[in-house]
Amino acid sequence: MTEEKWGQLRKRLLKTVGQNNFTTWIEPLEFGALEEGVAVFHVPTNFMGNYVSQNFADLILHELSLSGEPVQRLAFKVPANSPMRPVRQVEHAAEPFVELSADAHLEEAAEPLSTVAAAAPRDGLDMIPAAPLDPRFTFDSFVVGKPNELAHAAARRVAEGGPVTFNPLVLYGGVGLGKTHLMHAIAWELKEQNPHLNVLYLSAEQFMYRFVQALRERKMMDFKHLFRSVDVLMVDDVQFIAGKDSTQEEFFHTFNALVDQNKQIIISADRAPGEIKDLEDRVKSRLQCGLVVDLHPTDYELRLGILQTKVQQHRATYPELEIADGVLEFLAHRISTNVRVLEGALTRLFAFASLVGREIDMDLTQDCLADVLRASERKITVEEIQRKVSEYYNIRMSDIIGPKRLRSYARPRQVAMYLCKQLTSRSLPEIGRRFGGRDHTTVMHGVKRIEELKTTDGQIAEDVEMLRRALEA
Repeated sequence: MTEEKWGQLRKRLLKTVGQNNFTTWIEPLEFGALEEGVAVFHVPTNFMGNYVSQNFADLILHELSLSGEPVQRLAFKVPANSPMRPVRQVEHAAEPFVELSADAHLEEAAEPLSTVAAAAPRDGLDMIPAAPLDPRFTFDSFVVGKPNELAHAAARRVAEGGPVTFNPLVLYGGVGLGKTHLMHAIAWELKEQNPHLNVLYLSAEQFMYRFVQALRERKMMDFKHLFRSVDVLMVDDVQFIAGKDSTQEEFFHTFNALVDQNKQIIISADRAPGEIKDLEDRVKSRLQCGLVVDLHPTDYELRLGILQTKVQQHRATYPELEIADGVLEFLAHRISTNVRVLEGALTRLFAFASLVGREIDMDLTQDCLADVLRASERKITVEEIQRKVSEYYNIRMSDIIGPKRLRSYARPRQVAMYLCKQLTSRSLPEIGRRFGGRDHTTVMHGVKRIEELKTTDGQIAEDVEMLRRALEA
């Protein structure tokens, strides 16, 4: 096998295992030689060789076979000049690997294996290792706000464990918006309220690996029985199976079997089912036949509420620390795209303040979080805001900037000024100059007026929120 072919194979593995796994376990592998059906790879340490052999060797063998290489097993060796020598050689033998075409039916393809599967020991499939549940991710610790209230209510309803009212429940949204938190919370609540239920929570990646293992070990009937006998199936990050035809096929049939038995299915994804590229239409259709709920980007109030909740948790560890007024508001305003980054910033603040023995004030916050704040700097421009507001209110951009004082122009102009103040680092005089050379007091009045209307006029509040989301998307 040439280095070029190994490079192509590595690109396919990257798509399958994901960036983190690839960087940690696959990228350090160096192809050594292919001798008498044995593909030799050099690894930095014996531990890495063991781990790759146990977790990724099946996939590597499969990709090698697809490339036409006559490989029977893999060998992982630490080079002779490595400081980690001496170590033993780690090998992984290949078993016949079954790959199904996109239009094949798994039930039909697996039928010849049923006798073997029934007679074979089930040590490899008796226990499907579900993803571990994080004890921090419960409903009690989930902060509810307008962007996530529908998703929270739907998750609560499913967690009650009563009659299935919508199936499946699909939760989708960007990184750090609370999908996994809600999935774990549902699982914890089901286990507490209905301990007799067979609840299986796992990632789509784990589902695929279990499926590949069952194919390789000729235990498809065991696989089908185990996955189709659960009461509640929870699959996280379902977008992972997009483009993997055989896995989608089995997921499709598992889905249908559980729905036919009136068993609950709960799915999470990073985008709406209809927007997942390379996901089969029939799988999209099944996912869309239940309740599909979007977790919207967090607003300022929700981020502030999350920070206040986290502060109470940190006080248990750092009871001596004080946090100055305005710090939480500053963080909620500046770190707006990812709740995990926001929570991580607060954790770093408390740890740093404890080490240096200082109060958490604005100076310490800006020193400690300089890199996070730089990465979170708003890149939205005044021109973008003016254009988006004019499109939203269906008026010309020149009318927003121009001198006309008609209410149909003045109110959108004030909304645009408010958003410029909130979403950019421009000063009031600078904003005024961008709005036809207006004085900074005019901008200040417009900002204040919108702040007042947000509390009394529901339509204005909704307009501002919709525009903010569109600009931050």
